[in-house]
Amino acid sequence: MTHRPFPGRRSVLRGSLAASAALTLSPAVGAAPAFALSGRPRAGWGVQTGDVTSDSGLVWVRSDRPARMVVETSATESFRNARRWHGPLLGADTDFAGTTRLRGLPVGEQIHYRVLLADPDDPRRTGEPVTGTFRTASDRRRDGVRFVWSGDLAGQGWGINPELGGYRIYEAMGALDPDFFLCSGDNIYADGPLTETVALPDGRTWRNITTEEKSKVAETLAEFRGNFRYNLLDENLRRFNARVPSIIQWDDHEVTNNWFPGEILADTRYTEKNVDVLAARARQAFSEYFPISTLRRPDGRVHRVQHHGPLLDVFVLDMRTYRNANSPDNQTTDPQGILGREQLEWLKRELARSRAVWKVIASDMPLGLVVPDTGDGKPNIEAVAQGDPGAPLGRELQIAELLRFVKHRRITGTVWLTADVHYTSAQHYDPSRAAFKDFAPFWEFVSGPLNAGAFPANALDGTFGPDRVFVKAPTTANVSPAGGYQFFGEVDIDGNSAEMTVRLREQDGTVLFTQALQPGRVGQ
Repeated sequence: MTHRPFPGRRSVLRGSLAASAALTLSPAVGAAPAFALSGRPRAGWGVQTGDVTSDSGLVWVRSDRPARMVVETSATESFRNARRWHGPLLGADTDFAGTTRLRGLPVGEQIHYRVLLADPDDPRRTGEPVTGTFRTASDRRRDGVRFVWSGDLAGQGWGINPELGGYRIYEAMGALDPDFFLCSGDNIYADGPLTETVALPDGRTWRNITTEEKSKVAETLAEFRGNFRYNLLDENLRRFNARVPSIIQWDDHEVTNNWFPGEILADTRYTEKNVDVLAARARQAFSEYFPISTLRRPDGRVHRVQHHGPLLDVFVLDMRTYRNANSPDNQTTDPQGILGREQLEWLKRELARSRAVWKVIASDMPLGLVVPDTGDGKPNIEAVAQGDPGAPLGRELQIAELLRFVKHRRITGTVWLTADVHYTSAQHYDPSRAAFKDFAPFWEFVSGPLNAGAFPANALDGTFGPDRVFVKAPTTANVSPAGGYQFFGEVDIDGNSAEMTVRLREQDGTVLFTQALQPGRVGQ
């Protein structure tokens, strides 16, 4: 890559991250940060940034008590000539978490920031600052773009295991010095309680850090908040958050497995059976624990487009909030589909408007992989494809409409990225192999999980002509992270040629598969 006109994040952070790490905690099993003796607000959950553009970004923090959030930014880690931003008052109504929007930042530069928490009754009394850094997007094509993506954290009973070093995959992702991290959903497993130990097939014992909120399925707002807070007990994740901004989307496990609006649960673990009630509580906690720009709008939506300079736009989808009910998915008309009509029209409009060389469609579910939903004993479908290789049916009708639109409007450089299925693969879709032929070829790349059970590869549906060019998946279900099969993906866009290189990587960063894509092609 040709971008990096300034020092790399790793060298810049050597001092500031060490100071930040000294301020964060290494809590005992089941413990939350405790600062009762300090007398000043403290930020033991670290800091994070999100939805960073060429001149703006969101900074997040959580306090241990009521506090006023203050952010200072500087071009250097010495914080000479710092600029100060006065953020919100953090209180119990947001679980003492809050976000400050930074505007008017220098384009394409490394931004150092520190968050101070001030006593609301005495602004002179502040806790120790917590520091971080991020890069704003460059408006110079030659600087290139690099980012990583994955999903699925602390699922299927596999939480933070100190004996294995916790969420080690974040260290491998951070070592690539990405401009941002795209999380493709399942940031938590609200429906996945954790136990202190789990017996592994090889005779070993998996040991989880546990908390009260992770001892049962999440139903109350406090329990959903505790699920998001749980992951921040991991020091790998806190370090990563302090140096890599995020683009976050959600999927089902932020609420409960395979949920859809209007669903009434049959799961006996729940006393609250109305999924809409659970989803509202989950959305509130989700909005409190991640810096997402659109969640603070009146419509409070997750779907959005993030512009990252002339080379890249990221279209973040929400395949959960507006979907129809899970069913056999073989209906011949389906106006609502998996996106809902309004979101589909928004996506078409924004794709047509985009002038970026590459248009990444961040999908929280795959297109051509058959993902079943058999939770109620019925042969229902959870994603898009239903296994019928013929003409589009059910939710496939909406995707066919979108793919046709991309072809006829001659929209170039679309690439689909997803997670969800807990393995890694690359699928190429081509009309020459498809039952539905009115679209341009394109790629879909799958990666994950970050720290969850790994599963065998899903069957392909031939409607859009997928060819599974690469796959790595276990042959048995719910392989623990101790058994491997934890994955993330990397996207590297060259500043000179605008060529996109996609790499699928294992937990330690080992490259498993590489695909180079050329710019300027309709679809891709």
